[in-house]
Amino acid sequence: MAEPLYRRVLLKLSGEVLAGEQDFGIDPIKANYLAEEVQSIRESGVEVGLIIGAGNIFRGMQAASKGMDRVTGDYLGMLATIMNAISVQDALEKVGCETRTLSAISVSQIAEPYIRRRAIRHLEKGRVVIIAGGTGNPFFTTDSAAALRAVELNAEVVLKGTKVDGIYDKDPMIHEDAVKFETVSFSKVLNDNFRVMDMTAITLCKENNLPIRVFNINHTGDLKALVLGGKIGTLVSE
Repeated sequence: MAEPLYRRVLLKLSGEVLAGEQDFGIDPIKANYLAEEVQSIRESGVEVGLIIGAGNIFRGMQAASKGMDRVTGDYLGMLATIMNAISVQDALEKVGCETRTLSAISVSQIAEPYIRRRAIRHLEKGRVVIIAGGTGNPFFTTDSAAALRAVELNAEVVLKGTKVDGIYDKDPMIHEDAVKFETVSFSKVLNDNFRVMDMTAITLCKENNLPIRVFNINHTGDLKALVLGGKIGTLVSE
């Protein structure tokens, strides 16, 4: 078996990925697919931290734009990430993957509190650590939480699993002549306002020299291929 390029990764998934074709809620079939993809890299000896957004259930900023208090909306979004985390945990355990869900918001009946040392210990024991509740603070997205936790947990890369197979100079869904980047610098992402992750997350990764690889999580096997060194998606680095 080929040696993995990374020993510890932070996988960031959007909530929309978990919704599957229904565009809302949680699709158990999609959750099972994601579990099998994650299990494939864990079997290769990679330590995996996982953060999933809440866009399939609730978006705090959208609610705020319609009159809800922003802080209230953000906390509801954090609660939605916990629902997604527990769903993915269930799917992972069904494929034989040992997991722990750690939440920045206290929900002791279903998740452990997020404590950095505890999370690292779980990773060292080969458990997939699912991190829920964002940073535990309003005004920070799950992208920011992913960058923060990746730095805290000494991950070697942030893997951003999306519905697009990398970063383009313009929206490939609209423009047929869109050009895909194989690599791109943090500075270009910030200066050209590429929608990779939010600016806080990109800046945190840039300042800590933590690369980001953007890829299509819906392409079966791509996650394992890139972990083993394949040139999948787009690499954001210095």
